[in-house]
Amino acid sequence: MTKSTPRTRGIVSEVSLFFAAVFVGMDFVSVKYALEGMPPLVLVPVRYVLAGSLLLALLRFSGRGAGIVWRDLPLLFGLGLVGVALNQIGYTAGLGLTSGSNGALIFATAPIWGLLLGVALHLERASWRSASGLGLAVTGVALIVGGGLGSPEASVAGDLLVCLSALSWGAYTVLSLPVLRRHDPLLVAGWTMLLGGAAVIPFALTGLYGLSDPLGSVNWVSVGPVSWTAVAYSTLLASGFAIAAWQTNVSRIGANKVLVYMYVVTLVGLVASIVLLGEGLGPGKILGASVILLGVYLARRA
Repeated sequence: MTKSTPRTRGIVSEVSLFFAAVFVGMDFVSVKYALEGMPPLVLVPVRYVLAGSLLLALLRFSGRGAGIVWRDLPLLFGLGLVGVALNQIGYTAGLGLTSGSNGALIFATAPIWGLLLGVALHLERASWRSASGLGLAVTGVALIVGGGLGSPEASVAGDLLVCLSALSWGAYTVLSLPVLRRHDPLLVAGWTMLLGGAAVIPFALTGLYGLSDPLGSVNWVSVGPVSWTAVAYSTLLASGFAIAAWQTNVSRIGANKVLVYMYVVTLVGLVASIVLLGEGLGPGKILGASVILLGVYLARRA
């Protein structure tokens, strides 16, 4: 069998990251459909416990299931809390309150928060470009949030929850680097999805006032095929495949290069929300999008 060359591995990385970004971008629409059938904090453990379990089972079947020892589980649980539990509480509950296009634009700030954490941990150097990028990105978020005031499609609370999700995803990408140096990235992805999804189960059982009804409120018979299809898509492609591809490539080419693909996530999420959900794109949102993307570009070029 011919060994893969660095060029071949590079192409595989680019292709897998591109599809992961497309799947995540479409997920802003998919989650909106899934939420028509079940509350936000019920959806989170359903998709992530299942996605993590499936990935770990596949790895076990292929002989790659070893490598994680019990002493590593608390660290993986911590990553799961940041990258799945906190991230998805903000993301899923936020999308239940705001528009898919707002969510896609605000989530584009994830690289900024990852950079900020990297500077705080002395993993990256601060510069005038990174500071300018951070300022522009925050200004862009403010424009998007302000544009949502009074809009029937969006809300300030939902926008801020998605911003929390972006912050936690940027942090997760940076914090996972030390673990990825020691372990198979697919194992890390599987365990963080499983443990992070499981951490949300108590909230699924009790609900959160104003954000999500409890599990007991769901009439499973009335959950339609569109919602189930959306759940399956979010579980298998936007969670399982996308996070596995993300972790593998963070390990292979580094967090900085991987976070660039947030541009693709944003573009796909924005277009899909406009085309499939019929959401508007006014001047304020266009201005906010431009400022956010310019800020991310400047910061990542620093």
